[in-house]
Amino acid sequence: MIIIDPGMAVAVQDTGRFGLRRFGVPVAGALDPVLLACANALLGNPSDAAGLELLVSGPILAADEGSVAVALAGDVSAQRIAADGATSPVKPWTAVVLAAGEQLKIGAPRTGIAYLAVSGGIRSAPMLGSRATYRRAGLGGFLEKGGDLPCSAPGALHRGKEWHWENGPIRVVPGPQDDHFQPESLDALERETFKVGPASDRMGLRLSGKALAHNDKGAEIPTDGVVPGVIQVPGDGQPIILLADGQTTGGYAKIATVISADLPRLGHLRPGDAVRFKRVTRREARAALKERQAAFERWCAALSGAAGEIDHEALYRANLISGAVSGVDE
Repeated sequence: MIIIDPGMAVAVQDTGRFGLRRFGVPVAGALDPVLLACANALLGNPSDAAGLELLVSGPILAADEGSVAVALAGDVSAQRIAADGATSPVKPWTAVVLAAGEQLKIGAPRTGIAYLAVSGGIRSAPMLGSRATYRRAGLGGFLEKGGDLPCSAPGALHRGKEWHWENGPIRVVPGPQDDHFQPESLDALERETFKVGPASDRMGLRLSGKALAHNDKGAEIPTDGVVPGVIQVPGDGQPIILLADGQTTGGYAKIATVISADLPRLGHLRPGDAVRFKRVTRREARAALKERQAAFERWCAALSGAAGEIDHEALYRANLISGAVSGVDE
């Protein structure tokens, strides 16, 4: 696929780089790997195949050397533009095929984030074992006007139901440095509502709300390892949740850690959004992750074939009959 317009905040992402944090390399990868896996499943791709993460405004792409299948997952829409300029809508949750020369114009996600999968996955050159984009280090695939996104010919085509994330509080496990906080701070973390600040990005969410007071142990600790989902609290008491591009070490006390099952939900939060937290046990966190994995398996099992659907607008544009004869000799 040729990149006609790269859009804004669009990046190639897979599930990220693992095993390299000890060298200072963040995981990066999709903020919502479940939604990326949904987009890939619509095309029969492996769940960790690279796709495009859409944050602000979508790109305009064109099928170049042959047909390519695409699928959108998320609250986003797109248009298919034929060679003659005719347009037709491309809805999320259904795989479609673009013929050579056709363009795909993707709009901005209406809420949260969205993903575009292509047949076979985006096959840009891996860097440190992943195609994930990590802008701060120049790793991964950057969209540039006139560039290309290597992919494969269409394979499986599916249609699925919309994936819904629940709207309840973000679940957290206390620690690992919850002993650096006043007892009422843990209660406030669960009781109060926080807002996502404008300085938030893929590295982390900066929240504002009731200050979470430290005890005499203070806000700073000897620098230790951190992972996506930890909630650091600097001296001003305003929490910071690290996301996929978060650094690998930190020197602020961490009051709690977002459980793995809820981590993808954080990627959908925008500046100004409200967020609440709920403390759970490690046992409950493991059970929640198993349930999320089971829910995704059920979603995949419910996929139906999209190949049998008729695109009437495409048929009307095509020259289906040429040189017809009656079949009767005269």
